[in-house]
Parts: sequence; C-alpha cells; structure tokens
Amino acid sequence: MARLDVEHVAAGYVEGIDILSDITLRVEPGSITGVIGPNGAGKSTLLRAIFGFLHARRGTIALDGRPIHTLAPHEVKRLGISYVPQGANIFPQLTVEENLLLGAWVIRRERARVAERLERAYAAFPRLLDRRRRRATALSGGEAKMLSLAKELVTDPALILVDEPSAGLAPRIVEQVYARLLEVRGQGVTILLVDQNINKAVEVSDYLYMIERGGVRREGPRAEFADQLRDIVRDSLLGA
Repeated sequence: MARLDVEHVAAGYVEGIDILSDITLRVEPGSITGVIGPNGAGKSTLLRAIFGFLHARRGTIALDGRPIHTLAPHEVKRLGISYVPQGANIFPQLTVEENLLLGAWVIRRERARVAERLERAYAAFPRLLDRRRRRATALSGGEAKMLSLAKELVTDPALILVDEPSAGLAPRIVEQVYARLLEVRGQGVTILLVDQNINKAVEVSDYLYMIERGGVRREGPRAEFADQLRDIVRDSLLGA
C-alpha cells in the first residue's frame, strides 16, 4: 500500500499563471480518495503534477515520505504509480493483447507472471477477452477506457491516478469500470480518483476533496459528503 502527500503545491502551464494555487491533500494507503469540483478547478492538473508531466513551482509531493515532485514520469512510474488519463491511453494500431503486453513491459521476462496478469485483466473485463485479437482502433469508447485501465493495472501499481473514468461512457460500462476500481482497492491498491460524476465519486470514495480555483474548498469522509450531496453537486457544477 502507498501513501501520497501533496503539500502546498502550486503549478501551472504558463509561467506566472498557477492552475493549482496552494493545494494540500493526503491519500491514505489502500483507500480511494475522490477529487471533485467545477470545470477548470485544477483536478486534472493535480494528477499531471503528481505523475511528473508538470512540475510544481512551489510545495512538495511525496510517496511514502519520498519526494517525487522533481521526477520525470518514467521515474514516477518505476516507483509504482500508474496514471489513467481522461482520454484513451492506448496504442490504436496494436491489438488489445499487444496493448496489455506493453503495459506489462517491466515484467516481460517473467512469463508466468505476465500470463497471470493478462488472465486477471480478461477476468475483470470479459469484453477485452472477446476482442483480444482486434486492433484497438476497432474498440468502442467504453472498451477503449477498459483497455486503458487494464493496461495500467497489469503492473500491479501501488498507487493509481484515474482521471474521469466515467466520461462519455454508458451507465452499464461505468458500473464495470467502478467495480474494477473497487476490486483493486480491495487488493491493496491506493487510488486517487478525479471525476465529474459526483454521485459515483461519493459512492466509491473513502475520503473526498472538493477543489476550487486551485485549492481545497471542502474535505471529509464519504458520509459527510453524502449527507450534503445536493449542495455539493450544486457547488461543483457552478463553482459557487
């Protein structure tokens, strides 16, 4: 299990303009931590800063006490952090199985282990098993999202960053994706989840943060957010 600490982080894409102004949060080991908020609040920027695509201008990010905010993405990944972006993070000209094998590249010499990971991926997402010989270009949007998630999970990450897992998906597919996230949380994987589907985020998260204008506006355990869900949905949509 992994613990993530983000302390007073400021970051942006243009010098002098911070999307994250001063954000502090903690992701406890083995938990699902949800981040919600209006569009433009900095939710996706937060995940990119953690994974090293964007370096913090101020503040620290640490995995189990080890600073990672100066590391490149490939170095962050080697420490056991995986990142599932909002769009489909797959290789379209490769087959489903080839995509999964690329995800397992770091353990490629351990054939039995790779085979076991592929079996687990197919058990979690049976539609991928049916399409394992097809090129990823032939997948539906929901299948591509499943493949993006499965490709990151084959490495057994300690922490997975998930950006908008339900975006553009049919309700039935959304349920499958969240069921898989709950399953891997049960296996000890720590999850930091960003989602516009506030109801679902509150349903599956152990602890939540609402961010607005690059900082934390509200935080608390699931029960507190569930009790005030109507107001939270309004605030998240309107940024009020």
